[in-house]
Parts: sequence; structure tokens; C-alpha cells
Amino acid sequence: MATIRPFRGTRYHPDRIDDLSGVISQPYDRVRHGLQDRYYEQSPYNIVRIIKGKEKPGNDADENVYTRARSFYDSWLQEGILMREETPALYVLRQSFTLPDGTEKTRQGLVVALKLVPFDEGTVLPHERTHSGPKVDRLNLMRATEANFGHIFMLYPGNGINDLLDAAVENTPGLEARELFENEVLQQFWPVTNPEIIGAIEEAMAPKQKLIIADGHHRYETALNYRDEMRGKHPDAPANAGFNYRMVTLVSMEDPGLVILPTHRLIESYGRMTASEIMDEAEAYFRIIPADGREELDQMMGQASPEHPRLGLYARPERGEGTGSYTVLELKDPDVMDRILPGREPAWRMLDVTILHELLIQRVMGISEEAVERKEGIEYLRDPQMGFDAVDAGEAEFIFIMNPTRMEQVRACTAADEKMPQKSTDFYPKVISGLVMMPVGPEERL
Repeated sequence: MATIRPFRGTRYHPDRIDDLSGVISQPYDRVRHGLQDRYYEQSPYNIVRIIKGKEKPGNDADENVYTRARSFYDSWLQEGILMREETPALYVLRQSFTLPDGTEKTRQGLVVALKLVPFDEGTVLPHERTHSGPKVDRLNLMRATEANFGHIFMLYPGNGINDLLDAAVENTPGLEARELFENEVLQQFWPVTNPEIIGAIEEAMAPKQKLIIADGHHRYETALNYRDEMRGKHPDAPANAGFNYRMVTLVSMEDPGLVILPTHRLIESYGRMTASEIMDEAEAYFRIIPADGREELDQMMGQASPEHPRLGLYARPERGEGTGSYTVLELKDPDVMDRILPGREPAWRMLDVTILHELLIQRVMGISEEAVERKEGIEYLRDPQMGFDAVDAGEAEFIFIMNPTRMEQVRACTAADEKMPQKSTDFYPKVISGLVMMPVGPEERL
């Protein structure tokens, strides 16, 4: 069962920070490509100083990004920049946005403290693989600050809880903001402190199982590690100790605003084969379809079917002159995935990212799985334009254009206990950091 609790969140004080837009940020793992500097410039109180502070030369055990994060957190509380909620609250987060085709969407989330449970219990399920590096980083931050700053984005079955959330915030003005990177998204945020509403939401969530981690696998596994560490240090702490819980944002799997974007792959410093040589080898598995420009490439990618997935390729000119080439690769026979991956579930075998990595990148191009794991010569991009520009500038050889993973594929892989490859899903928009934080020190009780 899913045990949720309200918590006394830490928030920016509205009397000191009248516009949250300057202090919120993307999750820590999205703060890249110069975005950290831009957040620093926005405000001396931007949350990025805590969740992903700048490295400085000569750092040691007493002075580093984690000790500075704790210093910022403590000083902002003392100055009144941050405040603690007077009573325990649940929080409603609405994110409204417009898709490229003009469709308007609103996704509604519930921010709560969720009781931590191991994956084998079946209440919470992962859908992607994780690496050790980010978990060490996040654990160090949690040890130093004794608080949750980033969210874990989780999906739950059913949709009735949204009706309770709608009633809870009806005719109540919420806090509003627009985050720097995803500025097109209107963020609306409400604390909910009514005990009757909180009780009804807790009761509705209690019987739910198989909550899927959509975003934040590293953060969840880090929270489990922190919980176990704290239990060892504080064996007499009660079950409602804060470290037994993790701040999460729950969204219904049936929410009409649930959107998954593709993550494209930029290939750099390759040099082993030319694009035409790759196509010659790939023809054993794919139907090779030349495209006359990017617009036609996008159109043909949209015509893919579940039985015949398509991958897009943009490659630099082989002789260094003229414009790049556009190609669509359509899987000829799904049975090839059964033959090369006989021990894996059908849903996992037919993921576009599986086909790209297992069939094209590894077997055709000869890039090892270990090299991909180390991100050697491969970069993951939400915005394909950055990849097209890099290829045109001679900074990369190819960009593989992907279609988004479908929600039914996420459900099927999770139900089969198959963890999807990293960067299989990009749920849009991100659950931003800085709207609320959750203390989890040894004295905290929920």
C-alpha cells in the first residue's frame, strides 16, 4: 500500500520573495549547458545554489558544494528568505503548457511525503536503470542538508484523486511562476492544510500499488540508502521519523496532461564508419528511406507503427562539403529483436531506444555497451536543433532522431519488471525544484 503524509514544508517566504520565477530551477540533472550560470545570475537565493552549486578550486572536506549548500539553507532560514509551514500540508502543483501542434495541456500533481519501501514490495516500481555516480552525489547532499530539495515524479493508477485536488483548490488563488528553462510552462502551486481533505486523499491513495517512478530513480534509491543509514544511527527513532519518507510528486497515469518527449542521441568523435557505410550494414535489419530535408524526416518519423519503429538519422557530408543527409531507418522484421534478445520481454525488445542501441549502435556501428554507459562520444538531447547545429558545425558526426516512448510501453515494461535503458523517457514538463522542500533530519516527525 502507498502511505502518504502531509509535511511541514520549507518554502520561500512570500514577503521576501514576491516572484518565485527567479528562485526556482530545473532538477539538478537538467542544470547544464550554461544553465547553472543563468540561475546564479537570476537571484542570490536561487535554489540551484543548493541543489547544484558551483565547484571551487581547493575544496576539501570542510569546504565544498555540500557544506556550502547547508550554509545557504541555514542562512536563508535565519534571514527569513525561507520559512517553515506552520501546519502539515499537502501541495497541489498544476503545470499548464502548449505543445508544438498548438494543443493546450495541464498536468496536475500532488506533492506529499511518501513512505519509503523497497522495490521488491511492489508498491513503488522503477522503469529505468541507474548509475552509481549520481546516487553518491545526492547522498552527500542529503547528509549535509538533511532535507529533500528535488522531487521524485511518480505515476499512480486511477484518476479519482484529481477530483479531490480540484475541490481542495477551487476558488483559491495559487502561487504562480515560470521557470527560466521551461518558461513556456505556467507553474501554479497551492498548500492544502484542511485535515478532512488531507484525510480523504490519504485514504484514496492507501490501497494503490505499482506506482511507477517516472523521473528521479537516483533520488529514490538515494533516499533508501539515507533511510538505512539513519536507522543505523538512530535505532530508536519512530516509524514516522522524517527520514523514513521522501518528498514526491504524484501524477495520475490517466492525467490528460501526461506527455513524454523523445531524447535524441548525438554521436561525437566516432570516425569508424561513414554514414553510407552504416547504411549499407544497417540494410540487413532496416528499410533505408532517404528524406528530402528535415520537414520530410519529421513527417516520416510520425508515420512509424508499433510493429515497424523508425529511427531518424542526420549525418554530416562525407566529403566535408554541401549539406548533411537525412535518412529514416524502419525496422523490417520485429522477429530480429526476438532472435538477438531471446531472454528479454517483448515490450522491452520493441522499444525504439532498445532497437537503436542494441541493433544499430552496438551491432552495426560497433560501439560497445560499456562505452555507451560511460557516455563516450554520445550526448543525450531533448532539443534536436542543438544536434543538427553540432553536426553542421563539424562538432559531431551524426544525430539519431527518436520518437517518444509511449505510456503503454512504460506500463508494459514496468509490469514485466524490465528496467528500460537510460534516457528512454523524458516526461514534460519537469517537476521543478524550489517550490517546497522537506526536512528529513533525525528529529523530524510526520
